[in-house]
Amino acid sequence: MSNEPITLTAGDAEVTVLPGNGGRIGGLRVGGVELLRQGDRYGCFPMVPWCGRIREGRFRDGAVVHRMPLNAPPHAIHGTARDGAWRTARATGTEAAITYDLTEPWPYPGRVTQVVALTEDALTLTTAVETYESSFPAQIGWHPWFNRSLGGRDVRIDFDPAWQEERGADHLPTGNRLDPKPGPWDDCFGMPGGVDVTLTWPELLELRVTSREEWVVVYDEQREAVCVEPQTGPPDGLNTLPRLVTPLEPLEATTTWSWRRL
Repeated sequence: MSNEPITLTAGDAEVTVLPGNGGRIGGLRVGGVELLRQGDRYGCFPMVPWCGRIREGRFRDGAVVHRMPLNAPPHAIHGTARDGAWRTARATGTEAAITYDLTEPWPYPGRVTQVVALTEDALTLTTAVETYESSFPAQIGWHPWFNRSLGGRDVRIDFDPAWQEERGADHLPTGNRLDPKPGPWDDCFGMPGGVDVTLTWPELLELRVTSREEWVVVYDEQREAVCVEPQTGPPDGLNTLPRLVTPLEPLEATTTWSWRRL
């Protein structure tokens, strides 16, 4: 099937899905207000088959060391699926399923499926990685760029993580866990009860990012946008906390963004 843009609508919510541009969500409009930063690199893209940075682009699978291209030197960042063209498997007015076949430079065959489901007050993204051949380590995450300001109101970020991963000079976790520190952040946090982060644009909108996963990266060092990134493991997790995809057991994760007017 094609990789043309898909528009989903429910009530006064509208989502644009861009299979041809890395399977990303190109826009989320609520009552005509665009919540996501616009542009080919922005919106919200899936981070697959890894999240954040891999140290020096290298990860080990058993005795074999694999090397990924250093697209954020000296590291590799955010997976390969965001650079590929996905294909539409099915689409209705409120739901779309898109797929991406893992290919070079990723060394293992596999398929990624993302289901985008819209209701009047929530957007749910469900992503799965499956293989019919070799098992391999992988991660799933999402990288939304929410507009910092809506209607002249700057966003407030509220969450209560159990810890913050200490960030080294190379931007990767050192392995030490700290008490959470005030922002600005480009940091990974642990939320063992599940990711739960609230974005509030005062007197306008409250949006809650939730996931059963226990890791979230929060990035708010950019003037135009803030990022809240639920993921199945920390940055460099292919090395430090890999999740295995096997022919019998795919890796699947879900995040939901729910909103209400203020």
